[in-house]
Amino acid sequence: MMRPPNNDCTLVIMAKAPRPGMVKTRLAQILPAAAVTELYRRLLLDTIALTQSLDGVDVAIMCPASDVNDLTRTVGGSVAVVSQMGDGLAAGLTSVFAKFASGGHRRVIAFNSDSPHLPASVLKRAFDALAACDLVIGPTHDGGYYLVGATAFHPKLFTNDSMGTGNALQALLAQGQSLGLVSHLVDPFYDIDVAADLSRLAAELQPDPAKAPRTAEWLSEWGKTMQPTRPGGADP
Repeated sequence: MMRPPNNDCTLVIMAKAPRPGMVKTRLAQILPAAAVTELYRRLLLDTIALTQSLDGVDVAIMCPASDVNDLTRTVGGSVAVVSQMGDGLAAGLTSVFAKFASGGHRRVIAFNSDSPHLPASVLKRAFDALAACDLVIGPTHDGGYYLVGATAFHPKLFTNDSMGTGNALQALLAQGQSLGLVSHLVDPFYDIDVAADLSRLAAELQPDPAKAPRTAEWLSEWGKTMQPTRPGGADP
């Protein structure tokens, strides 16, 4: 099958402002809050670089309204930052497709902010899949998903009940089926939530730091000697 042109594709990164205590909270159990916040900032910037490497794909960031100004400063104008309607991840994902899939962008993908190590070819395959299906999903190994794409806005696709749980993927597939949508899964992958994920990422980037250079630099400082915070949560 001939590959369709990517002139109708939009990729939207789901992000938060890099503030201590607000991002990667599970990692804050083993690392100083400032280090975790800096890790998130670098993951986000490397993720933006990954998405901008795709030819013919428009890139934007969707975030809570309270984070727009901080995120705009963080990314330095390299990508548009758009405020979501409502609170929480379900509202954010719904906002992505309400704004972009309803605005003439026929293939829209929402992507997490901490997967700069994902091969660009996976994102390309996800866009290609949307030429023949209604819904494309990138599963994570913990039962969630790192991307979801659609060709139209479906107001009832995302529900708060399934967000942040180990069955989020199955809940999304079931909801898509109930709406009569044809779904396609791309490669399963891992995101960065706990110490084991950091160790895996460090091993992956060690021979090829250019894949995510900002993150690799952080890992060279923290990845081998992850120190727990002091009792009471104080940073060392």
